[in-house]
Amino acid sequence: MEQKNTLKNAPKDILIITTGGTIEKTYDEFDGSLENRGTSIKNRILSKLRLPYTNIIVHPVLSKDSLYMDDADRKLIAETIAADLELNAPIVILHGTDTMALTANYCFEHIQNITVPVVFTGAMVPMGFDDTDATQNVTEALLSAKLLPPGIYISFHNQIFKVPHVQKNKEKRTFEEI
Repeated sequence: MEQKNTLKNAPKDILIITTGGTIEKTYDEFDGSLENRGTSIKNRILSKLRLPYTNIIVHPVLSKDSLYMDDADRKLIAETIAADLELNAPIVILHGTDTMALTANYCFEHIQNITVPVVFTGAMVPMGFDDTDATQNVTEALLSAKLLPPGIYISFHNQIFKVPHVQKNKEKRTFEEI
């Protein structure tokens, strides 16, 4: 019986694919710029969370503001997700909010046989700022990825939206069903 409990409590893998966006922008004190310079998710969020039942694998793919993403970038993200399905682990994608629904829809249309939850999330305020929503959104996306059935979702501001019926509401600075 003790061996059964040990297996039940063994850490489960979750893959985080990073693509850039506001959630990963960093401030450069030298020149005052706020830009995507590579992923900092491990140092800024994951190191502050208590995740004894979760093994996080970070897979950086892009470091780009989503306003500058094009279909070649969306294709790369979709191909990465499709290849990473072989790990049989839930997937969380960190993405800029401006085109997150567009990329999620692209993935919905181009990835066949999704066998795990694929959860997109982002932030309106970068990780390093006091009023960031990044920690909340990443935490909720990680939990969502463990609980949802296979499919593509957007997790944002304590809501889960099933793709493809999602859009960003720029006035409310969040997402909504359409």
